[in-house]
Amino acid sequence: MANWNPSQYLRFGNERLQPVIDLIGRIPLESPRVIYDLGCGTGSGTVILKERWPGARVTGVDSSEAMLEKTRTLEAGVFWQHSDLNAWEPSAPADLLFSNAVFHWLDDHHALFPRLMTKLAPGGVLAVQMPLNWGAPTHRLIAETVRGGPWRERLEPQLREFPVLEGQEYYDLLSGQASSIDMWETTYYHILEGQDPVVEWTKGSILRPLLDLLEEPEAGTFLEMYRSQIAQAYPQRPDGKTVLPFRRLFFMATKS
Repeated sequence: MANWNPSQYLRFGNERLQPVIDLIGRIPLESPRVIYDLGCGTGSGTVILKERWPGARVTGVDSSEAMLEKTRTLEAGVFWQHSDLNAWEPSAPADLLFSNAVFHWLDDHHALFPRLMTKLAPGGVLAVQMPLNWGAPTHRLIAETVRGGPWRERLEPQLREFPVLEGQEYYDLLSGQASSIDMWETTYYHILEGQDPVVEWTKGSILRPLLDLLEEPEAGTFLEMYRSQIAQAYPQRPDGKTVLPFRRLFFMATKS
């Protein structure tokens, strides 16, 4: 995992939080007792989980110490746990396993999601959101920039071009252990302000692991190559703002 910069990530905190709110709003549980937020980041979504179910024991889990450092300022009655999600195990069967925008960083979804279903109590819910815009210019132009520069040999192995499956494939992975599955997609049209906002957006997420492998002046050269292409793909509107369409996949599986 990358050395995450919480401040960069939170530059678009409201936009990144909206999918959390939308997913939580559709979870069909009345009184879950044990909730885990997997890949909780700075904890803003974990706090919303606690607000919706104040009687639950809510634990935020993340592999980034920098992200978890931000959670220490939150007074929300939430437990925080540092753990690699590839090896994470709950201390007790969960009523809700919640995850917003983290599992696209993990490999082998064919093993991952069936394993997570085994960590649920009967009637428990696995609720997940992942980006599904890997063919969009934001991501496609990253791959082109990686392959178009002297850093290709170092960066290309770190590319995550299509780390998320299609919805029907997740249905096949989950249906054997689920009594019901709810799946949908949403495209958010984020209205961004400032200079080069799409580059700033990706610097807080998908670009981070690649930039960590470059030093100056290479990092600056890489960003300038990427920036020039992004400016054409996402032109500034007449009012000075930039529209970023962002497609996301949601699914919820209820354990049999």
